[in-house]
Amino acid sequence: MRAAVIFGLGCSPKRRKPFQEKSSIRQIVWQIGMPASAGEADAVLLFGGDGTVHRHLSGLVKVGLPVLVVPTGSGNDFARALGLRSVRDALVAWRRFCAGNGSVRAIDLGVIKAPQTASIVQDDKVSRAPELELDHYFCTVAGVGLDCEVARRANTLPRFLRGHGGYALSVVSTVFRFVPIKMKILASDGQEWFVRSDRPTMLAAFANTPLYGDGMKIAPDAQMDDGQLDVCVIGGIDPFKLFCMFPTVYFGRHLKIDGVEYFRAHRVRVEAEQPVDLYADGEYVCRTPVEVGIQPAALKVIVP
Repeated sequence: MRAAVIFGLGCSPKRRKPFQEKSSIRQIVWQIGMPASAGEADAVLLFGGDGTVHRHLSGLVKVGLPVLVVPTGSGNDFARALGLRSVRDALVAWRRFCAGNGSVRAIDLGVIKAPQTASIVQDDKVSRAPELELDHYFCTVAGVGLDCEVARRANTLPRFLRGHGGYALSVVSTVFRFVPIKMKILASDGQEWFVRSDRPTMLAAFANTPLYGDGMKIAPDAQMDDGQLDVCVIGGIDPFKLFCMFPTVYFGRHLKIDGVEYFRAHRVRVEAEQPVDLYADGEYVCRTPVEVGIQPAALKVIVP
């Protein structure tokens, strides 16, 4: 058996040691880095958090190999959604996979289609796409509005603080300064577009998984294999009221609050009076206008 290993930023190669020991009676040949094709490996182990997964999604989709996400990042919402809440969970799933009785699941990925003039971040480099649109994958949640500013602030914090309440801390420092954005969100059922929201908006999240922001259930009903986005739109709520409702998001109870709209769609289109940032998996991707959709069964993952 051949295993390819990808390490996130700041992740020590020593993290691999438990996965090399007693993994199975079968011999495993290890290689470092993304395989160029499916013929070079049988599985990929990715050590990192949501940002690391995000940066490698294009390559992972291309090779089509089963992927085990080992949650060693500052934010591990994607791994949580897969039932991998700790390195130990990942180790158990890996040993079962190596023994031939593991579970591999095909899941959807979100896809962001940026307009021709958008700035794109791909492989940590910002570039322009003057002639072609670019499909950019994400695994958890893409969003515009308040959560983008929170993600930007959280990304500037030290790594340890990011992994221990940094997102919540950034919310506190941002919510009273943020001004609602006049935004239009159109949804498609696969054939026609229709307006779902056209108002000042604090936050709009387009979810493939229930969780983001280090455990916040922004889309509690989201499933990774239903071929749809779960969309949560929070209107121009008073900042103090928004601050008070913030803890409810960790339990998915915010959907009952006035000013919060929740629906599903195959695709959405986001337009704003002035271009605003769109983040996905906690990483900057591009600016509006954009289209966000789903690619069904795009990624194979090893799960408990």
